[in-house]
Amino acid sequence: MKIIIPMAGMGKRMRPHTLTTPKPLIRFAGKSIVEHLIGQISQAVNEPIDEIAFITGHFGQKTEDDLKQAAKNIGAKASIYYQEEALGTAHAILCAAPSLQGPLVVAFADTLFYCSNKLDTTQDSVIWTKRVPDPSAFGVVLTDASRNITGFVEKPQTPVSDLAIIGIYFFKDGNNLKNELQYLIEHDVRKGNEYQLTDALQNMMQKGIRFYSETVDEWLDCGNKEATVQTHACVLQHQGNSVDSAATIENSVIVPPCHIEAGAFISHSVVGPYVTVDAGSRIEHSVVSNSIVQKNVRIKDLVLHRSMLGNDACAQDAARVLNLSDFSGMEV
Repeated sequence: MKIIIPMAGMGKRMRPHTLTTPKPLIRFAGKSIVEHLIGQISQAVNEPIDEIAFITGHFGQKTEDDLKQAAKNIGAKASIYYQEEALGTAHAILCAAPSLQGPLVVAFADTLFYCSNKLDTTQDSVIWTKRVPDPSAFGVVLTDASRNITGFVEKPQTPVSDLAIIGIYFFKDGNNLKNELQYLIEHDVRKGNEYQLTDALQNMMQKGIRFYSETVDEWLDCGNKEATVQTHACVLQHQGNSVDSAATIENSVIVPPCHIEAGAFISHSVVGPYVTVDAGSRIEHSVVSNSIVQKNVRIKDLVLHRSMLGNDACAQDAARVLNLSDFSGMEV
């Protein structure tokens, strides 16, 4: 089994956190986003992963080394491909053409999920979906009574289906996908100046390839800061509390679930619930909840909630001496 992960986007909705780090390599709860994704796919397919193909921009050697290590951690080979120009989802996947053969999963790198059902590899293709209250913002699938997919609709303005495509797909034979992607490029089949994966899927269906809808229990988004903080909380809820014995906790309260790494220092503070504190970070005289604190961050004299602090950031408030009369108030 292979995993194909397109991740060449600039991550503009996650700025400033993507100015120095590609979005899929942003860390929380002990792993990068792409590592969480790889682990979740591995559990869902329930069979060994032989290769992970990453389609990236030119993000530098460190990024490529991190991706290779992520593949190695699950015993897989890493292949690195480049998308030189943003020309749509179909174009991005085809950049990994040499790897598009045999059984494979295509997964876009800003999506995490939890699914209790294991992948049915006897199907020609499986598309993971989630029921949503407002499908007008998503691509959806139409299905029959047996959950076989009968059609695709992009952002329906009239209610035809509430089964949204989450961005993770299984193909029993990657060559079928590759052939249809190549057809789109060779015949310049575009929508909005981009080559779309759904066009290739529609062509495959018309040629008799069967698609099956597998619903996931949870669909988590990492598209922007607010969504990522919320997803981080869900991941911690699943993982549970983890405080490394080599972290220093002085006169402080840790409210589970949190992930606190070795080398973190917390003093005279309340941390949690739903907080990651990476190695080298210091939190002093503060209250921090529902937040992601990455490596070597300094936090002092602050109350933080639903916050995200990147590597080597520093956040500190000036000490105050107050002299307020009766019925007075102060706002910051």
